[in-house]
Amino acid sequence: MTPATPVVLLVLALALTGPGPAALARARWPLRAPRAALVFWQAMALSALLAALGAGLSAATLVLVYQDPHPVVVALHSAALLLTLVVVARLLWSAHTLGTALRAGRRRQRHLVDLLGRADARAPGADVLDAERPLAYCIPGVPSRVVISTPAIDRLADDEVTAVLAHERAHARARHDLVLEAFAVLHNAFPRFVRSRTALDATAGLVEMLADDAARRRSGDVPLARALAGLSTAPAPPGALAATSVTPAARIRRLAHVPASAPLVSAPAYLAAAALFAIPTVAVAVPWLSAVTASLT
Repeated sequence: MTPATPVVLLVLALALTGPGPAALARARWPLRAPRAALVFWQAMALSALLAALGAGLSAATLVLVYQDPHPVVVALHSAALLLTLVVVARLLWSAHTLGTALRAGRRRQRHLVDLLGRADARAPGADVLDAERPLAYCIPGVPSRVVISTPAIDRLADDEVTAVLAHERAHARARHDLVLEAFAVLHNAFPRFVRSRTALDATAGLVEMLADDAARRRSGDVPLARALAGLSTAPAPPGALAATSVTPAARIRRLAHVPASAPLVSAPAYLAAAALFAIPTVAVAVPWLSAVTASLT
């Protein structure tokens, strides 16, 4: 391990929470391979977290490797350690508070739906609410709920209702809520001056694309596009997953111009995600662990 190891890891963590997400958010290929793009986002977020933790841990072991380090090195390592401690504390607190609030809200929503919802042959398997506005959303959890209102059923054709229900069931089946919750926890864990909403917004769009792709395979592009247009202003309660997390017009354009799958795009994205996670680990963390082991023997 060199004295620069914590600094390198700290710079990597900052790059993966700032410039990296900004560059990925501007890319167009995620529209063609949303699943691979979501994996890439997850690899970037996990690499940023591990780099931040590694910066502090390597800084803390400086005294084990160097008997008389330069004061500048000590200062830089202390800054890396401080940032790591802040990130860990905020990560644990964010996971607790956000998870508690989301689950409490979803329990209340499920309870209300159980009390007020009813079955309707036009929306098999869904809980139908006699609300004033057209709406459709998924309440994640175990068990999950797919909710649609009577005005929405009245407004949409049968194949469009089928597309909406397939979209919401795809959210529940894939547990997209856990993906978004993890990114929200990581977002809150990093200090405000190094974080942005880029990853949160991008991943919210990607899970909608994934659910759209599941619905288009079930019902076709045209019914889904008409359903998106018909429910473009539909609200959703806090904590629910709805088909309006991103702009409906952009999703309709994607249905018209982007195929449901693009393996030639997905394969390189998966490889890049693996490299993003593995290369910093091999190049930085392994030499650091080797140096610490050698110093203790």
